[in-house]
Amino acid sequence: MTSIKTVGVIGAGIMGSGIAQVVAQGGYAVIVREAEQRFLDKGRQAIDGRLQRAVEKGRMTVEEQAALLERIRWTLALEELSGADLIIEAITEDLPLKQDLFRALDRLCPPSTIFASNTSCIGIMALASVTGRTDRFVGLHFFNPVPLMKLVEVVRSIRTSAETFQIVSDFATSLGKEPVAAKDNCGFIVNRLLVPYLLDAIRALEAGVASTADIDKAMRLGCNHPMGPLELADFVGLDTTYAIANIMFEEYWEQRYAPPPLLKKMVIAGYHGRKSGRGFYDYSGPTPQATDLGL
Repeated sequence: MTSIKTVGVIGAGIMGSGIAQVVAQGGYAVIVREAEQRFLDKGRQAIDGRLQRAVEKGRMTVEEQAALLERIRWTLALEELSGADLIIEAITEDLPLKQDLFRALDRLCPPSTIFASNTSCIGIMALASVTGRTDRFVGLHFFNPVPLMKLVEVVRSIRTSAETFQIVSDFATSLGKEPVAAKDNCGFIVNRLLVPYLLDAIRALEAGVASTADIDKAMRLGCNHPMGPLELADFVGLDTTYAIANIMFEEYWEQRYAPPPLLKKMVIAGYHGRKSGRGFYDYSGPTPQATDLGL
C-alpha cells in the first residue's frame, strides 16, 4: 500500500491554498504549483494571513506556524510535482483544462503516484480516462473554507481500485477530516442536493415570492440553517454556482439544475458574490445589504 509523504497541490486559489494549509498541518510535505507568480503570491499571502490570525488568537504557537510554513514549497514548474505521492488538482471547473493538466502529469509522474481532483461536479471517470492510471485516480472534494469544514467527499469511479480508495480515505482522516464515500455521479452528494436548493431560492426571488432578506431569514430560522440560500450562493460565488449548474444540467437534462435567468444576468453583470463585493448582497458597507436588482 502506498505511503503518502509528499503531496502536490495544483492551484493556489481559495480552495487550493486551503487544501495546502490543512495538508501541511497534517504533517505532510506540500508542493503548491500555480501557472503565474501573482496567483502563487496570493495563495501564499492567504495562508500567511490565516496562520497569523491563529497565532494571535492563541490557537497556534509561533513555532508551529514556522514549522507548518517550512513544509510548503511554492513553484511555477509542473515538473517539480513528479516526486509527489499524491497530487490534488484544484483549478477552474473546466473539463478540457483539467484533462490537459492530467495528461501532462501522467507523463511526468511514476505509475505509483495517485491523482485526485477537487472538482465539485465533473465526473471523475472523464478526468481519469485521459491518463494511464484510471485505477489510481479519485475525487477528493474539500469544502470551503477548507481549514474549517470537516467534510471531504471521496469519489470512486468505476475504475478506481479499492486500495486507492482506502489510501485516500485514510489520508483524508489523517487531516482531521470526515470522509464520505460518493459514487462518480455528477455533483456527487452535496452539490446534487444543494444546487437545486440554491437555484430554487433564486427562482423564488425572481418570482416575487419574498425579498432577498426574507427568503434567507425564513430558511435560517425555519430550518435552523446557518446561512440562507442566497447568502450561501454569494459565499460559494455566483459564477461558480452558475458554472456548476450548467455542468449538472448538461449531464442530467433535468429542469431543477437549469440556471435561472436572474443568475445568468448577475454573472454577466459581474455580481459574483462576496469575492466581487456584490451579489444578492452588497458587501461594500459595514454590514451586507440586499442588492437592488430591480425586481
